[in-house]
Amino acid sequence: MFTTATGKRWASSEAFRTVQRLAGAAGIEGKISPHSPRHTFASLAPDAGTTLHDLQDSMGHADPRTTRRYDRARRTLGKAAGYRVASLLA
Repeated sequence: MFTTATGKRWASSEAFRTVQRLAGAAGIEGKISPHSPRHTFASLAPDAGTTLHDLQDSMGHADPRTTRRYDRARRTLGKAAGYRVASLLA
């Protein structure tokens, strides 16, 4: 998801610092990382009508139990910064 102008991957530390800076500028407090958009996607997709099977495919999960964790977490929005972002976007 994060690449340089030449198409190379960012160093994970640079991606983390950038996401932290952007989250702070947006007023988002709490623990947020470059992985947070993935959690946000997985949290919002079922509300948008995506089946758990389709979500499993799009997330690349081999085991459906991994995808079901997102469905359970989605029901308890507000515990982590990524879920707070998801609730604002919904």
